[in-house]
Amino acid sequence: MAETTAAAVPETIPETMAAAGFDEPGGPDVLAVRQVPVPRAGPNEVLIEVSHAGVNRPDVLQRQGAYPPPPGASPLPGLEVSGRIVALGQGVSESLRGQTVCALVPGGGYAEYCTVPTGHCLPVPDTLTLAEAAALPETLFTVWHNVFQRGQAKEGETLLIHGGTSGIGTMATMLGKLLGLTVIVTCGTEEKCEAARRIGADHAINYKAADFVTEVERITDGAGVELVLDMVAGDYTARNIQCLKLDGRLVTIAVLGGAKATVNMAQVMVKRLTLTGSTLRPRSDAFKAALAQDIADKVWPFVEQGRLLPVMDRTYALRDAAAAHRWMEAGEHIGKIVLEVRG
Repeated sequence: MAETTAAAVPETIPETMAAAGFDEPGGPDVLAVRQVPVPRAGPNEVLIEVSHAGVNRPDVLQRQGAYPPPPGASPLPGLEVSGRIVALGQGVSESLRGQTVCALVPGGGYAEYCTVPTGHCLPVPDTLTLAEAAALPETLFTVWHNVFQRGQAKEGETLLIHGGTSGIGTMATMLGKLLGLTVIVTCGTEEKCEAARRIGADHAINYKAADFVTEVERITDGAGVELVLDMVAGDYTARNIQCLKLDGRLVTIAVLGGAKATVNMAQVMVKRLTLTGSTLRPRSDAFKAALAQDIADKVWPFVEQGRLLPVMDRTYALRDAAAAHRWMEAGEHIGKIVLEVRG
């Protein structure tokens, strides 16, 4: 990371901070801002004075009681932040103090301060606002790992993305196009289909008006796609398999349509398919650091050049975290929802 011009000297850190959290799972209104202790950076960690925090579907699931934080993580929601490094844990280089970064965090993003392992941070270039920087880590880490590492997407292949205007969908579309993929997305309205095409999708299918399996067959002249990125699962799984060509890969990253699916294994064998999936939050610090380094090497130059910027939907104040969750649950957003922690 390049050093910033901020004063590289220790500063006074308060004992308490404002944070949005909840005592018991429930609807959006259980989220409330209260004063909580400021976390302290442990070995190989930094403390970030948070400017903005991204809002993601796993935050909603956590609030509902369906996605608890991994052991040792903050109970506060929030998986990505941007801000300034203001304190260093044991073993961290003094040169990092004062740097402006964005980071993937295992929890605790909805707060004025957040700790994170040093290796999970990326420098914020001049091409990004702090709001945009907070909207990148969770979707970028997820897409890079699942589409390009686990899914092994290659230039010239065709990628089918469900949820084309979600944060994940918009990032997968933009990164796919930068790296030479043909991108097909599914969306729930014609307006979202048009937005997806503006973002870069080659084809957008309104799944409420047409069968996406039939449309993929038409678009690909019956060949199918090499890769499907799916957030639905359930009865989409068998339909995704129909869309895949020989040696195709299906990568599942969420189960919004149900965790169970019936699969014709004969199709899997005949087509030589790979069915895989992952969840990022519980992975080890070492894994996430290696993923961050791969992104820094292969993707971050696009960000620094201004060629890869998140699609921004709405920004809410931290005190309005409940409203941000209601908007996400409404499903009308296009791109990323962000909390402004420090106005």
